[in-house]
Amino acid sequence: MSEPLHTPNPASEITERFLVKADIVIRESDHGREKVSKIKLKFDRLSVAELPDGQTWERFQYCLSGHPTLPCNVLKFKSTTIMLDCGLDMTSTLNFLPLPLVQSLTFLTLKLQSVLINEELKECSGHVFVDSVPEFCLPETELLDLSTVDVILISNYHCMMALPYITEYTGFTGTVYATEPTVQIGRLLMEELVNSIERVPKAQSASMWKNKEVQRLLPAPLKDAVEVSMWRKCYTMPEVNAALSKIQLVGYSQKIELFGAVQVTPLSSGYALGSSNWIIQSHYEKVSYVSGSSLLTTHPQPMDQASLKNSDVLILTSLTQIPTANPDGMVGEFCSNLAMTVRNGGNVLVPCYPSGVIYDLLECLYQYIDSAGLSNVPFYFISPVANSSLEFSQIFAEWLCHNKQTKVYLPEPPFPHAELIQTNKLKHYPSIHGDFSNDFKQPCVVFTGHPSLRFGDVVHFMELWGKSSLNTVIFTEPDFSYLDALAPYQPLAMKCVYCPIDTRLNFIQVSKLLKEVQLADSLVPLEIKPGISLATVSAVLHTKDNKHVLQLPPKPPQPPASKKRKRVSDDVPECKALKPLLSGSIPVDQFVQTLEKHGFSDVKVEDTAKGHIVLLQEAETLIQLEEDSTHIICDNDEPLRVKLRDLVLKFLQKF
Repeated sequence: MSEPLHTPNPASEITERFLVKADIVIRESDHGREKVSKIKLKFDRLSVAELPDGQTWERFQYCLSGHPTLPCNVLKFKSTTIMLDCGLDMTSTLNFLPLPLVQSLTFLTLKLQSVLINEELKECSGHVFVDSVPEFCLPETELLDLSTVDVILISNYHCMMALPYITEYTGFTGTVYATEPTVQIGRLLMEELVNSIERVPKAQSASMWKNKEVQRLLPAPLKDAVEVSMWRKCYTMPEVNAALSKIQLVGYSQKIELFGAVQVTPLSSGYALGSSNWIIQSHYEKVSYVSGSSLLTTHPQPMDQASLKNSDVLILTSLTQIPTANPDGMVGEFCSNLAMTVRNGGNVLVPCYPSGVIYDLLECLYQYIDSAGLSNVPFYFISPVANSSLEFSQIFAEWLCHNKQTKVYLPEPPFPHAELIQTNKLKHYPSIHGDFSNDFKQPCVVFTGHPSLRFGDVVHFMELWGKSSLNTVIFTEPDFSYLDALAPYQPLAMKCVYCPIDTRLNFIQVSKLLKEVQLADSLVPLEIKPGISLATVSAVLHTKDNKHVLQLPPKPPQPPASKKRKRVSDDVPECKALKPLLSGSIPVDQFVQTLEKHGFSDVKVEDTAKGHIVLLQEAETLIQLEEDSTHIICDNDEPLRVKLRDLVLKFLQKF
């Protein structure tokens, strides 16, 4: 007898985003960075529903970004075209050589990869990089005419970095809505980006390697890079100013009418200063857009969950990509590794953005340095916008959490880094030149950008400190692979510590959130392993006029009140209860131990090309453990087969 037990075990990690509605779910999967652009062109029709007067409305969503935490979606709703965020994927910069502030012998002496493409590529530590100004992967601009977009809603300052490309190159003439902290800090991020790249001009520009016939001959990861023809150089400050001039500032809970058909309202998302979720509402419907949200208590205002209740549709994106990394634990590791390095006479480099997590890190260090004996260690924050960033964090009091708001009326500065600056424990500089050269003392801690390690002052410190094992670089930003970021600096003697701090929602928090916001009949994905989630649905599919709608399954017929037997309607098929799905892998050693505990002796294991075979010689039984199935083979002994099946099921997850 043989009983298959399906045990899905996907070979590659995937990240998934879900659109949740009462009657339909649309899933978008990013199967690795090399395939993401093939999927991001997918056209999604959300649903069609009946209105009270018999009319119908339609809404469509286009996903224009392949990055799981830097979304760019377009929603067509009630004759209004709304762009939801315009994030810029900067992971493409990891394919380029760093831009050193001073001429570097390390990068100047690299050998050419091929003379056929005009000295555009160079090899470094076994990796091939493009020797040109870094380029960025834009949202898809050819899937639909972006000049037809009426408004752009911005969730947070990380999700507006592609705005100049949209407003200045696509014919966009609409209005952009964002909160004041989002605009001001977004301007700082753009200014730092432009400054970091323009201060190190490159004489040559690389384009021949993008030819498809040339690219397919290149080594990985360049040959696997997709849509390289869409990569663009950085915008300029005039373009940044022009884009920001199209933004209209809004406040939390402020209702904005769009052409009398749709009303949009920003809500606090709890993720960053001024970060927002959006309610998009008509007379009949409520659509909630939740992007980059956090339920943790940090410096921003807490997330407004109450206003999301009774939504018909919830568009959910920008979940954390590191659900197993607890932010509090990562901060603790950050502080302990920093203290250990400094005590041993080494320097600490923290590649970071000029706003966001750095505020929380400085606050933790403020509470930590005295007890750790670091009072005399200087902390340097180096960025062309360092001063503005520290000042903005203190003046946006109404956008902070309650505890920090109350400090303003004492009066005290909301953030303790003001005291660190007053006591000269924290010093900030626009660059490594000028005053910093005179004040620089070691050992020290330096916060500077860019987290990709491809441009900015961080390149100088990587070259300066990389050859000493006393020094440490601590990665806190989760947007970039730290191994890919370090690739052009290898071999590297300095220690590398990965402490990613990401406060965005994880799947467990999403499940709780969906219960609290009371979506009518929501579908909640279950995380079966980090980064992989599955969901099941029981529904009846109705198809008419090429329109497909999932509806709730019918309730089982009630027992008749009288003796007369009622006829069950044939209009709707009866839905049988689904068997639970099984997922996971069976650890052979533990399985053998379990068999022995239950009285099975003389157990032998044989390896096969597809998995393992467990032989129970006394029972004359065979158990085949393969990647996607399990078979129990025995001779006409049903009780034995059931007993072995139950032991197998103990190692699998049901959902």
